[in-house]
Amino acid sequence: MNYIGLQTQIRRNTYRSVFMLVLFPCVILGLTWLGIFVSNLFLDYNEYAYQYDYQLGNQQITFLQVLPWVVAVCGIWFVIAYFSHSFIINKATGAKTLERRENKRVYNLTENLCIGIGMPMPIVNIIEDDSLNAFASGINKRNYTVTLSRGIIDKLDDKELEAVIAHELMHIRNHDVKVMMVAIVFVGIFSFLTQFMTRILIHRPRVSSGRNGKGNGAGTILIILLILVLAIIGYSITFLMKLAISRKREYMADAGSAEMTKNPAGLASALRKISADPLIEAIEQNDVAQLFIENPIKKRASFLNELFATHPPIEKRIAFLEQV
Repeated sequence: MNYIGLQTQIRRNTYRSVFMLVLFPCVILGLTWLGIFVSNLFLDYNEYAYQYDYQLGNQQITFLQVLPWVVAVCGIWFVIAYFSHSFIINKATGAKTLERRENKRVYNLTENLCIGIGMPMPIVNIIEDDSLNAFASGINKRNYTVTLSRGIIDKLDDKELEAVIAHELMHIRNHDVKVMMVAIVFVGIFSFLTQFMTRILIHRPRVSSGRNGKGNGAGTILIILLILVLAIIGYSITFLMKLAISRKREYMADAGSAEMTKNPAGLASALRKISADPLIEAIEQNDVAQLFIENPIKKRASFLNELFATHPPIEKRIAFLEQV
């Protein structure tokens, strides 16, 4: 892997965050316009259906009426996500705060690493699960968090655990966590809007049959078409998010951990133990799975899963560390 400087990686992650924030409203507004267009085309099937000017004018009027509501919903969602993302992630992962008196060992290891790189002490959380996994999260210094499973604390020695914590601190330092937070919010709101629009379409009162009694059939076609379009766009967005959250971020964090601890063998040994049992029972959403040092959800081995995985194979990461 070619070497990338820390500042270069931080700039790239900042650009990715901005790109996704700009892309999001564009996709939502484009989807809204498309939904209105198809709705006018099929559900308003009447004597004016063949008049292009009428349809286009009706399309623009409806879009302008809906526009403020779409912008408001997106804005409210981002405000909620910004102020409550930590709660949402903790709820999804089953994480809770680990107090210093409960485990001074973890706090001492984390503090020593933070002092060494001049970094503020993050919040430390724990997931009560015997499996081995960890992740970093947060948007700013006040809510940067390192979360460790009970298993990874109990089953790793000091050198291995220090290397894992250093890996997560590097995700914070590289601003990887900001990119991942934006991606989770992005995919989450799209999933919500998809379900919301689908329910509205399904429960929408039937319109009159229109000319030749084709109204109801056209409405059914509309529902199928919109659901298909939403599925395609949802897949495309997920694909873009996974491209934006480059798998190289894990190699960067691994290399940063090795540099921080001066012990690449410690992280390599930790990864071997993690690979044997990374599954967290509380994790059910793929959206948060990308945060972890190793995927906590069981997946069947397949070419597509490997191609679109947000984590590189752990064997390659170990091989990389052995060359550092």
